[in-house]
Amino acid sequence: MHRRASLVLLNALSLSRLPLAAVFIVVSDSRLRALLVVLAAATDFLDGWIARHRGLATRWGALIDPVADRAFMVTAFLVCLLDGLIGPVELTLLLLRDIGTAIGFIVARLRPDMRAIELKARMLGKLVTTLQLAVLLCVLLYPPLVGPLVALVCLLSLASVVDYTRAVWGQRQRQQRPPSPPLGAPMGSVRK
Repeated sequence: MHRRASLVLLNALSLSRLPLAAVFIVVSDSRLRALLVVLAAATDFLDGWIARHRGLATRWGALIDPVADRAFMVTAFLVCLLDGLIGPVELTLLLLRDIGTAIGFIVARLRPDMRAIELKARMLGKLVTTLQLAVLLCVLLYPPLVGPLVALVCLLSLASVVDYTRAVWGQRQRQQRPPSPPLGAPMGSVRK
């Protein structure tokens, strides 16, 4: 029962980013919005850290966490766009990785030969998420850094999409290989 309660708590922590996104829409004070960004980042770090260090990582949690991240991030960037704090080109560049991974996720789920592939977070993707949060903070508190950070996010997003595609493709290739014969077995003696 303790494990189940811990998992519920972790998932609630991940899902807490959804109400934070709703509050981001309602408030207009930049400092309060920046606090919401920091809270969203803290819940993201905390739920991931607890899951890894307590052995509580689950497939369900691995799905909830990025969905909650994207919901907060996309909501916050759209609000910033509507408030005139960023432009449509900047928004597109900031969400490039998210668009690419969403397309990849859909393709992987539609193709029967790719449905068994486990889609996991990658280090470059985590770095892009961290930089997106930094961009949000700069949009709200220090706009002169937004341009250079958007360019960096764009470059790392492209690298992240390539990295993620290679990882998924590599998993697909490994799944399609025939099993290796046992060590020491003479060639041709393995039954099919």
